[in-house]
This record gives sequence, C-alpha cells and structure tokens, in this order.
Amino acid sequence: MKKYFILTLSCLCWGSLQAQKQPQVWLTDVKQNILFVQQNNKSENLATGENTISIDPSKSYQSIDGFGYTLTGGSAQHLLAMEKSARKAILTELFATDKNNIGTSYLRLSIGASDLNDHVFSYNDLPEGETDLSMSKFDLGPDKKEIIPVLKEILAINPKVKLMGSPWSPPAWMKTNNATKGGSIKPEFYDAYALYFVKYIQTMKANGITIDAITVQNEPLHPGNNPSLLMLAADQAIFVKKHLGPIFKQHKINTKIIIYDHNADRPDYPISILDDKEAKPYIDGSAFHLYGGRIEALSKVHEAHPDKNIYFTEQWVGAPGNMAGDFPFHVKHLIIGATRNWARTVLEWNLAADGNYNPHTPGGCDRCLGAITIEGNKVTRNPAYYIIAQAAKFVRPGSVRIASNEVDGLANVAFKTPEGKTVLIVLNTGKEQKAFAIALQNKNTSYSLAPNATATFVW
Repeated sequence: MKKYFILTLSCLCWGSLQAQKQPQVWLTDVKQNILFVQQNNKSENLATGENTISIDPSKSYQSIDGFGYTLTGGSAQHLLAMEKSARKAILTELFATDKNNIGTSYLRLSIGASDLNDHVFSYNDLPEGETDLSMSKFDLGPDKKEIIPVLKEILAINPKVKLMGSPWSPPAWMKTNNATKGGSIKPEFYDAYALYFVKYIQTMKANGITIDAITVQNEPLHPGNNPSLLMLAADQAIFVKKHLGPIFKQHKINTKIIIYDHNADRPDYPISILDDKEAKPYIDGSAFHLYGGRIEALSKVHEAHPDKNIYFTEQWVGAPGNMAGDFPFHVKHLIIGATRNWARTVLEWNLAADGNYNPHTPGGCDRCLGAITIEGNKVTRNPAYYIIAQAAKFVRPGSVRIASNEVDGLANVAFKTPEGKTVLIVLNTGKEQKAFAIALQNKNTSYSLAPNATATFVW
C-alpha cells in the first residue's frame, strides 16, 4: 500500500496585501509532498496579467449540504476493530472542524448491504416462498452492531453530520429473480417495499439516528453488482408516485426522496421522472455518479427542473491509488465541477478498507481504496481523504456557492459560509506553474500554483 506523508513547506508566493486582509491558504501539491497544509503567508508581487479570478458575492446559487463519504459496513467493521482511543482519534480527525481536523459533514449509508459488506443481507430476509407485506419481521441486523455504534460515536463528535440512505437491493423475495443480484421488483410488492423504507427511517430514529434523505435505488441501471437491482425510469416513477411518496406522507416522514443515483450519462432518467406531474411533488432532487458521462449533465437536469435539487453521491478511487492523478481529477470534476453544476453534496465512495481492500461481497468491488486504510490501529490517509478535506473543512453545511469567473487553466469555485467567510478553491489544470490574482471586493491577492496543485483560500 502506497503511503502519503505530510510535509509542511512554506507558501509559494503572495501578493502585496495588508496582513489582516490576507486569506488563510491550505495547499495540496502532491509533487512537493504538501498534502492539505496551511501555508505561511509570504508577501511577493506577481505579474498575473489577465489571470484574475473575480469573486462576486452578490450572485448566489445553491446551498451546500456537505462533503463526505459512504460509511459502508466494512468501514464500520474496521473502525470497531481498533482500540477505542485510536478510533476516537481518527473519527475526531475526520469529523471535527477545529485544529487540523478535516470536518467531514455528510455520510451516505447503505440500506441493507452494499457490495462492501462482508456478506449480502437485507433487513427482511425470509425463507424461500415466504413474504412479509406488513414488515413485521423487519430488523436492522448487522447494522445494529456495526453501523449504528460507529454512527453514534461520529454524531457525538459532530451532531450536525447529515445522513443519506441508499439501497443496493430490496429483499430477494420481492424480486423477479428471487436473488440479491439483478432482477426487478415485482409490482405486487411495491407497497411492501415502500413500507420497508418507512421502517428503516423509523427504526434508525428509534436508535437516535436521523436519516436526512434516501435515494430510491443505488445505480438502478447496473444490475450486475452483488447486491443490485434493475429499476427503469418508468418503474421508478410509478414506485415514487403511487407507493413511496404516499406512504411517506401517510406516516409523516420528512426524509427527502432523491431519484436516480447513477451516472451523468443519463440525465434523461431523472428528467423523465420529474416531468411526471404526479411523481414530482414527492421528489426533492436527483443524485449522480461519474463513472460515465460528463459532470455538466447535472446542469441539464437543473435547467429542466430548477426547483429540484442536485446531489453528487459517489465516486470511487481505484486501488492502489495514485495521488498525483486521483487528486486533481476528483477536485476538478467533483469538488469544483459538481458544485459548479449545482450539486449540494460531493461524496466519495468508501470511508475505510484494509490493505487488501476488504471486505466485499462475492462479486463486489475488490479494488475499492478507502479514504483511509486501517490495519490494526494504524491509519494511512489515501487520495479521497485529501480530496474531501480540501472542501469540507471550510465549506460548511449551509454555505452558498457564489459567482467566480472561469479562467483558462485555473478551475475554481467560490462559496460564502454561514459565518460570513468567503472560500475559494482553485486547481491549476495546466502543465506549467501559474500565477494569478484574486479579486474580492476590496481584497486583492496574488498567488502561484504548480501544475495539479490546489489551494483553498479562506477570508
């Protein structure tokens, strides 16, 4: 396993500016082994020419719910295997916002097993031939001893962390193939499956855990995973408008319903559901991954239905990881790209795995690199850790994206935080060192970034 170490180096260069107006700068420059390190300000005049990023706080866009990961069952297992003090230390580093902690603010959970559990299960597994329409046998199963204890420790550190639940598969007895992999839901079980969601939300609440949002199905057009489900757009529309939405209303469930939760190559899927006037009132928004398509597709959905929200919910880092390539790609397309295209969340995939990328189900992902690798009490911080840190620490929930111009070779996005701070994230996408100016009202700053380096500025 490749390990990444932090070396604190001095700042590259600063424009002439009064000290009280200089922003904090947190830099990641992989080639210099600088991994999310606060820089010491050093005044220097730079010739920036037309490379000026102008921030306009008067123009605002979407609010931000948070940045984070999926807390898989496997992630929870590795955390629970640590000594209590070691686990508390890494959870504090991940979820607290003070000192050098990175402030993870949003987590996705699997409803039942994902492919990064050590076995496949649902919350209502029955012997062949049996059904349970009333969900009388609903049980959180392994989540009671893995996910819930870890969540309680996380929420003790930061009670404001938001949670999203996503199913990989319904119980097998509800499916056309009676299997965990593939198949579709039998229409006669739509009501039972809608009640399954209600029971999940209610049971988690009884354990002190609030589920802020659910997606109807993880990757509904990818039935080849284990577990998985094929759910076409027309079927998802029927399920939402005739079953899930009404039963949420009946049980006074306030958890958001989010559709799609798959790649950016099929914006037609969520648009077609939102075009359905019966389904749309129950839906909060659409969720996306980027294993296919272009991130700009998120804006197509926003333009078609600007009253509905956009979320980015999953992107993996493939093992063994390549910090020099993974970090700039994810910052460009997700931290900057997804938020510039209306996403309220940016979530990387699994929070933790071991050095062999375990556990996973038979047929599940065997090359998914965790944001951290846990071996005993030893923790290695991998690319996704730094990708999320670059935004999560300062772009807190409730922040609002504000306008900033696009400059060739300098991908960027700006935010105003609930505390009134301004945050700008800039990535040098070019092949040469690049000097640039930042114009923010009466605060003018200049800086220089190496190729593929990213800086987060905080005023």
